[in-house]
Amino acid sequence: MLNNLKNKVAIITGGAGALGGTMALGLAKQGAKVVIIGRTAHTVQSKVNEINNAGGIAIGIIADVLNREQLDTAKKEVIQKWKRIDILVNAAGGNMKGATIMPEDSFFDMNMDDFDAVTKLNLKGTVLPTIVFGKQMAKQGQGNIVNISSMAAQQALTRVVGYSTSKASIDIFTKWLAVEMAQKHSEKIRVNAIAPGFFIGEQNRDLLLNKDGSLTARGKTIVTNTPMKRFGKADELLSTLYWICDDNSSFITGIVVPVDGGFSAFSGV
Repeated sequence: MLNNLKNKVAIITGGAGALGGTMALGLAKQGAKVVIIGRTAHTVQSKVNEINNAGGIAIGIIADVLNREQLDTAKKEVIQKWKRIDILVNAAGGNMKGATIMPEDSFFDMNMDDFDAVTKLNLKGTVLPTIVFGKQMAKQGQGNIVNISSMAAQQALTRVVGYSTSKASIDIFTKWLAVEMAQKHSEKIRVNAIAPGFFIGEQNRDLLLNKDGSLTARGKTIVTNTPMKRFGKADELLSTLYWICDDNSSFITGIVVPVDGGFSAFSGV
């Protein structure tokens, strides 16, 4: 257990999802007091139960990352219970079919409503929780904000135009906010991002794997261009998360860390 994370209060948006849930459980195993924020009561409660049954401390709060009033209420509940907020992991996000350009589709036929929805979920769904919970960090004079970027932000990936565009926005928002917090509020408020490579979740399972577990054509392309020749495992994000949030990383802010099996380093040649 990392002593620097023990008793820290950590909010994880999208904390009932595949990656967010793993990060929530990982922080709890390091002694953090975890707040799971999500929209679906039964999935949030399931993750809370998993953490508590494993000996951790967690509560769940039902809130939409796009709803300011719900987030304000969530913050009040956390402050009332634990008095502070030390870590915010903005793990809520995702993609939508209409903002994805399939090989048989044309960019000019893209559904702009879905493009807008993906942008709101990934970008506004990171910015708005950061405004709400980050304000408490500014008041405290310290805290850690961890955004979730993507390989889709590092280089152009076919098909996922809405997701790529919104995740690229996360990268510059992370750097901008790191400067803003250090210059105007406190050098002890740090803002960084993790850029996962390719991990299997419910949203992309059918895109990457066939029903029998074999690789789809796109899955094969990804693995071929990943030097480690495999997909990532969710718990392989944890060491980077711990490092970023550790008090000993006090001079690290404004960076985006790939956890991708070498995908972003490989030219394909």
